Amino acid sequence: MSRALELISEHRCFDGIQRFYKHESEAIGLPMKFSVYLPPQAQQGKVPVLFYLAGLTCTEETFMIKGGAQRFAAQHGIMLVACDTSPRGAGVPGEDEGWDFGTGAGFYLDATHAPWNKHYRMESYVTQELFAIATEDLPGDASRAGIFGHSMGGHGALVLAQRHHGKYRSVSAFAPIAAPTRCPWGHKAFGGYLGEDQQAWKQHDASYLMSQSKQPFPGGILVDQGMADSFLAEQLYPEAFEQACEQAGQALTLRRHEGYDHGYYFISTFMEDHMNFHAKQLKA
Repeated sequence: MSRALELISEHRCFDGIQRFYKHESEAIGLPMKFSVYLPPQAQQGKVPVLFYLAGLTCTEETFMIKGGAQRFAAQHGIMLVACDTSPRGAGVPGEDEGWDFGTGAGFYLDATHAPWNKHYRMESYVTQELFAIATEDLPGDASRAGIFGHSMGGHGALVLAQRHHGKYRSVSAFAPIAAPTRCPWGHKAFGGYLGEDQQAWKQHDASYLMSQSKQPFPGGILVDQGMADSFLAEQLYPEAFEQACEQAGQALTLRRHEGYDHGYYFISTFMEDHMNFHAKQLKA
């Protein structure tokens, strides 16, 4: 199936090409933007594809500008894909009132609670529509796909990898919101998007899903957390995910880094490790 993708811009980068696209999204019902890094190896055919989910207030540009991943993607021959963090211009009352809910804060789920359920369908967008674009219209190999992300996007990566087990061969995260049913960000987002049924919330909580899991990721999961992260104590709960992995028998490498905060200086410091981690599994 060929889709109408509008090329916004492209830039030569480490002998590959950095592109930014816009398209009419069927899942969202509005225009969406995403970015793609095509490594030089993509000129020869299909390559492994790694999806990145960004955090609150970010866009499809943030990771590609700040993450420093393209150098390593070119070395490994991996295509990178990053999408926007929510619909834009959905016209929902209050969607622009706060930075942690609504615009820029889609939480990578399909809202079930009106009026958010019409356009806020980020899980379907990421796992179905964008995945299809990356592997059918672009040279990503659907059998060699991985996912990672930061903060809200780390939550998204850990949750979507579990909810769509078998679609993603590798998963990692930077400072993920690891137990959103326990934290203010999660309560605000889930209450708005999913309503008051907290049983439904659990289906989008990485730690709860892992505690119930019988399908571990054989290549392990990598999580990096800065110990000077101002959101660590109140919002992130990496220890909950650590306990859930232990309960499920899931191999987890949770690295705690003294002095590092929540931002892209931290992320870019450890990006090479994450790219190597995914390359090992996606190129196997």
